[in-house]
Amino acid sequence: MRIIKCYGKKLLNRELKKCYNFFIQEANTDKNSKGFGLIKDKTAIAKDIASIASVGYGLAALVIGVKHNWISYKKAYKRADLTLETFINNVEGQNGFYYHFVNMKNGKREWNCEISIIDTAIFICGAITAGEYFGGNIKEKAEILYKKINWDWYRNKNNNLFYMGFTPEKGFWGSWDMYAEQLMLYVLGVSSPTYPIDTSMYYEFKRKKTDYKKIKDIIYTYCGTLFTYQFSHAWIDFRNTKDLDGIDWFENSIKATKANKEYCIDNSKKFKTYGENSWGLTSCVAPKGYVALGAKPCEIQLDIDNDGTIPPCGAIGSIVFTPQDSIKAMEYYYNQIPKLWGKYGFKDSYNLEGEKIWVAKEYIGIDKGIELIMIENYLNGTVWKYFMRNKYVKEGLNKLNIKRKAIDNKEITI
Repeated sequence: MRIIKCYGKKLLNRELKKCYNFFIQEANTDKNSKGFGLIKDKTAIAKDIASIASVGYGLAALVIGVKHNWISYKKAYKRADLTLETFINNVEGQNGFYYHFVNMKNGKREWNCEISIIDTAIFICGAITAGEYFGGNIKEKAEILYKKINWDWYRNKNNNLFYMGFTPEKGFWGSWDMYAEQLMLYVLGVSSPTYPIDTSMYYEFKRKKTDYKKIKDIIYTYCGTLFTYQFSHAWIDFRNTKDLDGIDWFENSIKATKANKEYCIDNSKKFKTYGENSWGLTSCVAPKGYVALGAKPCEIQLDIDNDGTIPPCGAIGSIVFTPQDSIKAMEYYYNQIPKLWGKYGFKDSYNLEGEKIWVAKEYIGIDKGIELIMIENYLNGTVWKYFMRNKYVKEGLNKLNIKRKAIDNKEITI
């Protein structure tokens, strides 16, 4: 059992390095493999299955690793270069989009999964970040992959919304009709030099607002899960910006994160796992399987999935929004729930509702990824810095009229 307590910046750096290790050690590093660079979705449940989103976070991890002297520039460059080559030549998809889950060894579709627009976007955000940092072949290959994406193919022409998913067996289904994690889609889509979408798509989805207690005018997501307020913000620096409607998405994520914490406090009598420093409801592994845990405000009945499980990535992934609260939560997890700490830092989740503490055996790529990037952005702003340098990202934000707030009545172009 761990007996040395850890706090503040020291704990942040420990978790950062552990998250980084996940993306280095759970990747296919066989240079003779068609799946070189593919990274596991989960460590226990799916031994040979990669998530393309995990690879996006893994590409950012290489940048972070070099910045912290955890890996040499040369070694990281080569790894990123060959990973992008894998996507150019071997990873299965259609119209520039990729299947959500692919085989670690050959890049072929697994689990009859969908061709995922959002997971492709997370991957390409990682590729862009690596391209801006390393330059050379990596930047060229990232641009090749970006230009292959036919954003308009994934658009429903009848309502001007992106579909939620596509499989060859079922065709397209669903729609991104409310605010969620998809802001990156519009930024990348409108500035595509090959298959651009119209800027009107960004203003098409619903922006439903409500209050939670004293927290006013939250533009909320369907399930109230925290990752929906985090994923686009991991890459795009929305701080001090607003769009034509005056929406400040960064401030909105602050409010939603605070509401999530308040919801957990309000329900601490119902679930003993919840509390002042034990909060952050988001998708994770729970005792009954993978679930989308959420908090108010939302559109769903929360009792269906909420069972007292807390995933550390909820609070940690919001550290740029609520730094003090997130660090206190991390300190609680580390010092009060020793079984939660393992090979790659915090395991996916824990639950105190039974006779014995339940702790997930699993580490999940997207959960370690959002922790990695948000901690690094909080400490050093690294991923924001390089992603925001990209000419297509800057052009996309300007086309959507997402601009720095006025100083002396003058708007600042990003």
